[in-house]
Amino acid sequence: MYRLDPRYPPAPGTVLTVGWEAVAAQLPGEPAVVAVEGPPAVDWETLAARLTAACPVPVRTLDIHTRYAPPADVRRRTMSAPDADDPYYCKLAENPLTDLFDELPRDDGDLEGLLLVYGPGASLVLHDVLWYADLPKRYAESAVAAGEGSNLGLPGEHAELKRLFFVDWPMLDRHRDALARQLDGWVDVQDPERPVFVDGAGLRASYAQLARHPVRTRPFFNSTPWGGHWGQRALGFNPRARNTALGYELIAPEAGILIGDNPEAQAEVPFQLLCVLHPEEVLGREAHARFGTSFPLRFDYLDTVGGGNLSVHCHPKEPYMRERFGWHYTQHETYYMTLGSADTRVYLGLREDADIGLFRKEIEEAAHDGVPMDPADHVMTFPAEQGRLFMIPAGTPHASGAGNLVLEISATPYLYSLRFYDWLRPDADGNPRPLPYEHGLANLETRRRGDAVTRDLVQEPYVLRRGDGWYEELLGALDEMFYEVRRYTLAADAVAADDTAGRFHVLNVVEGDAVTVLTSAGERHTLAYAETLTVPAAVGGYRLEAGDGPAKVVKALVRDRRAAGVSAGHP
Repeated sequence: MYRLDPRYPPAPGTVLTVGWEAVAAQLPGEPAVVAVEGPPAVDWETLAARLTAACPVPVRTLDIHTRYAPPADVRRRTMSAPDADDPYYCKLAENPLTDLFDELPRDDGDLEGLLLVYGPGASLVLHDVLWYADLPKRYAESAVAAGEGSNLGLPGEHAELKRLFFVDWPMLDRHRDALARQLDGWVDVQDPERPVFVDGAGLRASYAQLARHPVRTRPFFNSTPWGGHWGQRALGFNPRARNTALGYELIAPEAGILIGDNPEAQAEVPFQLLCVLHPEEVLGREAHARFGTSFPLRFDYLDTVGGGNLSVHCHPKEPYMRERFGWHYTQHETYYMTLGSADTRVYLGLREDADIGLFRKEIEEAAHDGVPMDPADHVMTFPAEQGRLFMIPAGTPHASGAGNLVLEISATPYLYSLRFYDWLRPDADGNPRPLPYEHGLANLETRRRGDAVTRDLVQEPYVLRRGDGWYEELLGALDEMFYEVRRYTLAADAVAADDTAGRFHVLNVVEGDAVTVLTSAGERHTLAYAETLTVPAAVGGYRLEAGDGPAKVVKALVRDRRAAGVSAGHP
């Protein structure tokens, strides 16, 4: 059965404690400066008040928000004027948190008891103890989308999603990652009445343990105007939500890992820190050299079962992504049809006879005058048959039609859907959805059309290996894409051996009830239908065991650079 809360035990000796009094008991008992760092989404006033009230020694507080530079200066420093004029995107901010201040914060008071410095940037104050208080990013996105919340360095001002995604998160992530080896404590404040504390040494020991084991991140579903209801009906996720459009299985910048012994005593910690603290063990040497500490693949669901069509869009080509948006690799994608049929559709690639001038004209008329268009006049359509993989290199126009469950197996960048057309559909507030079509047209791939789309992007599976009751196929690979997608087909009781060979694998059960992943170290991990599992490079050899029934398991991995040239058409 699909688990909404996959959980892993902390390393032996880890201090994991729950509740404000228990958290406050971890504070020093002698005079000290305690810095509590974290994102703006944390309720900092409550945190400071509850820690102060529960602490047995006198506490003075310093709210770091009061030391920020004037808002206009923060805005000017963190976003260029041309980027400020773009309503949709800006280049990823490279600023350090010191740019939030005219002078680095300091406290000149006499140190009697504890000085509690709190808020984003608190760690810049000279301190004796360093904690990190955290809320997963989904909380900040939800708050800002609802007209609440705040942006980094701009307390009390109207918050914007654009700034949250492209300024706040890059700055906060870079700062958090740099602190990971210095933290004395981690505080999960998702439940404001029951915070969870993990000591810094125990946190790092738990990450070290996870870096050599298969690991599943905590899933989450988000709603959109086009969303369907498969996640609610099949998995039981949030039945009161509007829909379950986007299933966050493994999106590394937002993914969390649950550490704890039971639901009453667990902390959610960032998957990204696993890559920061143990990059070669998780990614492998070659992937670490290519991508740094950025985990380069993501798995997510696009649920249109009982919903509508996705927008027709493309993603930035690599030079544009690097120079305009600041990512050093781009948003290649694939669609694996976990659920689909001959009657549902996928839009993919330009028709042979597509007229780009007419395409632009119809896009502009739809955006500005509300004139409907038929994307199929310009973009090819294919039956969305269950088990089919569609390759979507950057620049390719595409969309999933209604009635599908897509497993998106893609490069990690995920915020750059350059929409051409969205079916004149309003957002949740009744306003037109953003259409950054000028960015889209600047990246539109116009050379691959018609038969070339079918040949290159709708590939036929190719059997790579066979064994007793199983075989492994290559579903899709292209020279321009840095990863490939494979699939295991296992009969009941079949056992297939595999090895990471220095490259991480990501697995997802696309058919069947479950499989068991058994590592060469003897660890067993049950993976149920629709679940996603990361197998770190350090795991080495492992087996897939099908159990009582047949199963199919999709696997994605970064391509060996020596394999370049083996792509469409296969050997």
